[in-house]
Amino acid sequence: MRPVQLFDLVSVSYTATLSSGEVIDATPEGKPLTLAVGSGQILKAVEASLLGMESGQTKTVHIQPEDAFGPYDQGLVQEVPRGIFADRIDPKPGMILSLNLEQNGSSHQVPATVLAAGKEMVTIDYNHPLAGRIIIYTVTLHAIGN
Repeated sequence: MRPVQLFDLVSVSYTATLSSGEVIDATPEGKPLTLAVGSGQILKAVEASLLGMESGQTKTVHIQPEDAFGPYDQGLVQEVPRGIFADRIDPKPGMILSLNLEQNGSSHQVPATVLAAGKEMVTIDYNHPLAGRIIIYTVTLHAIGN
């Protein structure tokens, strides 16, 4: 058996967890994912961990925030006037909203988490919900194709 190399077509299954043990993603039971190593279909750091593995092998890797969903940026936490929501929505802590964000002269729709909702102001977090977190992947290589 030869080990995985860049551009190999592989069949893998994985479970992604937080350090608390909470599962945040996984391939469906009995349905491995087929991908070309280096295609960017999964996190680059997870793809890199496949290099050198042999069929049947399982590996656990800790992916640092900068290689996963980025570091947590306190500057992406903002207070906005409750009035911007008008009567369309009543923001509550924990809600994930799709909001327009102006950047470089153009508008982008981005997800944002409501951290707090007062009578006048609402605290919004534009960080990815997994920003700043170490993600632990347990990956099993089922097969290597060409």
